[in-house]
Amino acid sequence: MNPITIYHNPQCGTSRNTLALIRNTGAEPHVIPYLETPPSRTELVALIASMGMPVREVMRAKETIYQELDLGNPTWSDDALIDAMLAHPILINRPIVVTLLGTRLCRPSEAVLDLLPQPQLGAFTKEDGEAVINEKGQRV
Repeated sequence: MNPITIYHNPQCGTSRNTLALIRNTGAEPHVIPYLETPPSRTELVALIASMGMPVREVMRAKETIYQELDLGNPTWSDDALIDAMLAHPILINRPIVVTLLGTRLCRPSEAVLDLLPQPQLGAFTKEDGEAVINEKGQRV
């Protein structure tokens, strides 16, 4: 089993940057394109519990479907919110990274650095031009 898993959306810049930071350690993670292969209810519940976050914080409130379903309404239970994420995986915030050091929603992308067991191998600049890692593999 691969020690690093990323629930990835290749259309998301934060997700792409996070994946690139993982690969900058020399590791090749298990990439789960969660829009195509969503987690099961059991997996999603376990991920949320492992992150120690409220269910609502794992949801993408900016998505149109979030507004259409009125998911911001506080009457929705956690179970119902999880059902909505399973029915509409775009509602699952990303990227979620799982390593031996923990599970985290990596927003911003450099949050992944605390989960990686191996150091960065070289400089890294995010897609927007922000330098994150210098040529010595250290955080900027």
